Amino acid sequence: MPAPPLWMRWLPAIYVVAVLALEPITPVQWPVSFLLIALPVVAAFAYGPATVAVVTVFAVLLEGVLAGTPCCAGRSVGYLWDRHYVATYISTALVGLLGTILAAHRTHRERTLATVRSVAETAQRVLLRPVPHRLGRVCVETLYLSAAAEARIGGDLYEAVPTAHGVRLLIGDVRGKGLIAVETAATMLGAFREAAHDAPDLVGVAHRVETSMSRRATELSGTETAERFVTAVFAEIAEDEKIVRIVNCGHPPPLLIGPDGVTELEPTDPSPPINLGVLIGDHYHAEVQPFRPGEQLLLYTDGVTETRDRDGNFYPLIERIRAWGNLPPRDLLDHLHQDLLAFSGAELRDDTAALAAYRLPDPLPDQDEDEDEEQDERMRRRSERR
Repeated sequence: MPAPPLWMRWLPAIYVVAVLALEPITPVQWPVSFLLIALPVVAAFAYGPATVAVVTVFAVLLEGVLAGTPCCAGRSVGYLWDRHYVATYISTALVGLLGTILAAHRTHRERTLATVRSVAETAQRVLLRPVPHRLGRVCVETLYLSAAAEARIGGDLYEAVPTAHGVRLLIGDVRGKGLIAVETAATMLGAFREAAHDAPDLVGVAHRVETSMSRRATELSGTETAERFVTAVFAEIAEDEKIVRIVNCGHPPPLLIGPDGVTELEPTDPSPPINLGVLIGDHYHAEVQPFRPGEQLLLYTDGVTETRDRDGNFYPLIERIRAWGNLPPRDLLDHLHQDLLAFSGAELRDDTAALAAYRLPDPLPDQDEDEDEEQDERMRRRSERR
């Protein structure tokens, strides 16, 4: 269960100090100690019911001290049982009872929310199974950040599948949150994992996924069908060609990172989001981009680019990536993770997913596959230690 902010934990003490500072400088006819009636409610915002009960007893005792202490408040002991002060004691006790109930309810809700968030994140991790670090001549690393603002299951998804046609990648973002988004993401991932092996080309993969998603949507009733579309990027890294094929279905464009800099791979002919083909046509188009050894492809969801700082400015992804240079995949995503947290003040408002695919340099003529894999493993271990 997350702890309340530091200022909120200190608020009851600050409140008492303020009352004690005002009491000696106000006339006897204006007893500032009446303000202590609110102290249990102030404590209920940050503390549990037991602490609020103790604070209530303390507030009643302090009111009595201020009512009948000549040296501190300038009043005689006779004021202690004056009907106005007795009414204050009773009011404070009643407010303390309500504050204790409020604190118990708040604590219960926070524990429930923490449990729901834990279950949600576990479900997300199960849905997004680990991706192999090495797929042929391609190194793949992934990043998933859960939103800190609310305990909601998001619809960000990614996958990497080695096939006879090359390494096929997917990153997507389901519209909406909650269980509907998770179910849609599960359907999308299941369809992609099957189609990636069977479809002869990347456009065929997109068509197969669209068909599966549309079939699933027709089984649903109500307005949920219209909320189940997915923006996505399908990518295929050919084994024997220095290219990458991309089908962009209304998703943020991938970044190509290499010795020559960072290039945003904007589609010239965008394809429709998945599950909107019935409405606007399912005309998917694959574009071919050079993808040479030593270069890296970064796929990401809009949670990255829509991250804001305290002034409301969007995260400048391309400028940040250019400043870091050509980092290895794991280092790149770790750096991105830390930079997003620093930029947003550790207040991410949306789920974020990213996938980095690095094409290994061609092996030397006298370097066999075992030596190549050992070198790659050493690189990965150094990255993990950092």
